[in-house]
Amino acid sequence: MTPQARLQAGLQSLHLPLSTTVQEQLLQFVQLLIKWNRVYNLTSVRKPDDIIVRHILDSLVVVPHLEARRVLDVGTGAGLPGIPLSLACPDTQFVLLDSNNKKVRFVRQAIAEMGLDNVSVEQTRVEDYRPDQPFDVVVSRAYSSLAEMHAQVERLLAPDGRLLAMKGVYPLAEMDALKAAGIASEVVPLQVPGLDAERNLVILKAS
Repeated sequence: MTPQARLQAGLQSLHLPLSTTVQEQLLQFVQLLIKWNRVYNLTSVRKPDDIIVRHILDSLVVVPHLEARRVLDVGTGAGLPGIPLSLACPDTQFVLLDSNNKKVRFVRQAIAEMGLDNVSVEQTRVEDYRPDQPFDVVVSRAYSSLAEMHAQVERLLAPDGRLLAMKGVYPLAEMDALKAAGIASEVVPLQVPGLDAERNLVILKAS
């Protein structure tokens, strides 16, 4: 199966009807990842098919939970999930935040080459970030613990905002820690097309 066919099949499974133009941009992003990965070691996933499944579709699976005007992607790394989500949700403004210089350089270059006008990048630690206005959603694919994420980013949320933490296996110990701290949360199982591994989305609401 070609990368294009893999992407199309995955989008169909996700019931995500993206235009041909957006699909081409997603494939362009895959090629940029492969190109820059040779020098910058952005990800351990190196084959186009694997990148589509484990990075692109794994990011897009949260689109149904995203409803927001402003989204912050904390610890975006190589632009994941922020760049795929920004392509799928062109009417939403995204800020991609990371402190790693080489990854931020890649993300800025990818945004420029792909002509994305609903994405901006901030190179800083989340503790030091002071946005002009709050976010409807803060999303992260690679954060240490749910309790730490909640403690560090809740201040960045609008009053009715939500934290979306993308996790692998059900994070039992982390969920117990949230419960002990009195932090309400919900876990939604996710199914990534072509990926034989558990995925869960933890949703925390601003208190």
